[in-house]
Parts: sequence; C-alpha cells; structure tokens
Amino acid sequence: MDLIKAIEAEQIKDNVEIFGIGDTIKVFFKIIEGTTERVQVFEGVCIAKNNTGLRKTFTVRKMSFGVGVERVFPFNSPRIQKIEVVKYGKVRRAKLYYLRDRVGKAAKIKELIKKKEEAK
Repeated sequence: MDLIKAIEAEQIKDNVEIFGIGDTIKVFFKIIEGTTERVQVFEGVCIAKNNTGLRKTFTVRKMSFGVGVERVFPFNSPRIQKIEVVKYGKVRRAKLYYLRDRVGKAAKIKELIKKKEEAK
C-alpha cells in the first residue's frame, strides 16, 4: 500500500479547495476536439464531494434549457484550468441530491454572506 500512496502523492495537484457543498462555482474545463483545444465553462451548484487523495471528485449540477445536467469532475484532473466561486451557499447537508427532485424556487440555496476577512 505504501507504493500506491507514494505514486498518488506525486500526481496530486497542489490546489487548495476553495469551495464547499452548496456553492455555485464555475469550472473552466479544457476540451480537446481533434487537434484543437478550447476551454468550456461549466457553471452550477456543487452537490457532492467524494473520496480522498488522487481519486477525489466533485459533482456539479446546472439547469440547461429546463433540463438538469450533472457532471462529475476529478479534482486532480490536468484538464481543469481553474475553479471560481460565484457565490457561497448556506446548507446543512453533505450531499444535496434532493435538488434533483426540486424545480424552480424550491431548488434555490440560501446565500452565505462572508465577512471580508473570511473571504481572503
């Protein structure tokens, strides 16, 4: 097991988790189409975080033309350029799977207002 942990430690990114469950985030994801590369922005609510170490993932959910779209991103993926927090959410759950059944205003999450010292 120590050999596996040593290999994983080399591949883990040194980015700090700046978002939590319930936060609205923008994920800048690099997409390769043939020989061209472009950056696509996926903006939505983080509804789950899973695992630890190299296999760590987070799930982002957004509404696209009235249809819910979820995408699971590996946290240590080299294709993720950056992650921006649009607004912080105030939730009392670790997984927000109940948002899948909600529509309209019922799917809203209260905004957490942070002080200037906490935001930095």
